[in-house]
Amino acid sequence: MISDKLKTSPPVLTDSALSHRRGHKRTVRLPWYGLSFSLPILIWQLIFFVFPLAFLVAISFWLVRNFRMVPTFEWLNWSYMFSRGFFWDAYVHTLAMAAGATVLVSLVAFPCAYTIAFKFRESTKQLLVLLLITPFFTSYLVRTYSWQVFLSDNGIFNAALGLLGLEPLAMLNTTFGTYVGYFTLCLPLVVLLQLFSLMYIDRSLIEAAHNLGCGRLRTVLLVVVPSARIGIVVAALFCFILTFGDFVSPLYLGGGQPPTLSTLITDTTKSGQQWPRAAVIATMMILTLLIAAFAAVRFAYRRRA
Repeated sequence: MISDKLKTSPPVLTDSALSHRRGHKRTVRLPWYGLSFSLPILIWQLIFFVFPLAFLVAISFWLVRNFRMVPTFEWLNWSYMFSRGFFWDAYVHTLAMAAGATVLVSLVAFPCAYTIAFKFRESTKQLLVLLLITPFFTSYLVRTYSWQVFLSDNGIFNAALGLLGLEPLAMLNTTFGTYVGYFTLCLPLVVLLQLFSLMYIDRSLIEAAHNLGCGRLRTVLLVVVPSARIGIVVAALFCFILTFGDFVSPLYLGGGQPPTLSTLITDTTKSGQQWPRAAVIATMMILTLLIAAFAAVRFAYRRRA
């Protein structure tokens, strides 16, 4: 009988058990200490990114009447731009140029970053990092103008070819000139980002690969590159963002033909003050960059199998 009562009687909860159960009912406390430090950047993003982006999208639905923008909500600007072949030609051209520059700059930058990270002493690394930062001391526009002196038909490069008895080459106002500007803009930054990622690789992994019989090239491909994947992908992402929206190199070194989306924006605003149509182009550029950024970050931080 006593055993039956013990089996059917409810369990007695102690004070610790009661407090433990009450703790599960409490609301989750917000990390106000961490939010207080992240609040300035959130405010900055709201004021200088979210609100301007929302205003840009709103302008894309406005109309221009008598050279003045009229606030309204119409799809005419979107349907007009999407139905024009020159818009899609500029979009594909810009996307191809930015993707090509991203691949080329990343391939050229990786041997430089790898050599600095693994082949030099710390004092030499500091000097080389300083030299990589030095180009940013001058304006990108000034550096672009200086390339015109080198790439023009009567420039330094063609003068050197003439001394060698070779015919001059057309380098200015070409795709080659545009890529020279892209390299000027992105190469030091990509090398720095890759370098910082390579410097923090565990050297024991490389030594283990060599002990297991891996050659140098195979070690780089199977150990170094996967270990520095985040830095390499982020560097490529920065290169794509900068080249996709660049206006200076396609205009001053590439001649503006065929037009990129950035040059198309200026041409659209000059033709009848069509700021709403230019807002459509800018919105498409931002959407493309956001998709590319989310895809690159997801690929960089995914877990390896």
